[in-house]
Amino acid sequence: MLSNKVQDALNAQINAELWSGYLYLAMSMHFEAEGRSGVANWFRIQFKEEQAHAEIFINYINQRGGRVVLEPIAAVPQTWDSPLAAFEDTLAHEQKVTAMINNLYAIAEADHDYATRDRLTWFVSEQVEEEDNARQLIDKFKLIGNDGMGIYMLDQELAARTYTTPSPLATTAE
Repeated sequence: MLSNKVQDALNAQINAELWSGYLYLAMSMHFEAEGRSGVANWFRIQFKEEQAHAEIFINYINQRGGRVVLEPIAAVPQTWDSPLAAFEDTLAHEQKVTAMINNLYAIAEADHDYATRDRLTWFVSEQVEEEDNARQLIDKFKLIGNDGMGIYMLDQELAARTYTTPSPLATTAE
């Protein structure tokens, strides 16, 4: 059984994951409207990943006999000056999410809730990957600068990204 403190923190994380998904969907729609379908695809896949992260937390709370409480999702930005600006926002956001996951881990540790701490270990590793992906794309966009052919080629690379079901959902995915 989850303590109220852990349950409340997990519910707050669900809201944060859904907000993240909404942010990435807004980014996707922005770049789709600007004709950057590869960048739009990258953010659409990111949207799906954030939804999956929320679902992992939802499933976990339910498995532990807790209660999922869905709160309203706050508004997100709608426009970005460039893909570089969007990926810089992405990195800053993922760093914030990393801090939230680390805080959740500390709450579970302090509460001696080792099952929750164990579930969060996957998210700790996931956040390392999320930050690294954003950093790499920032570096690529900075390297390319305003080179049209480079931008086109990177857009094509981002168009090839596909969604993979996260391992904690793989056993429940159909």
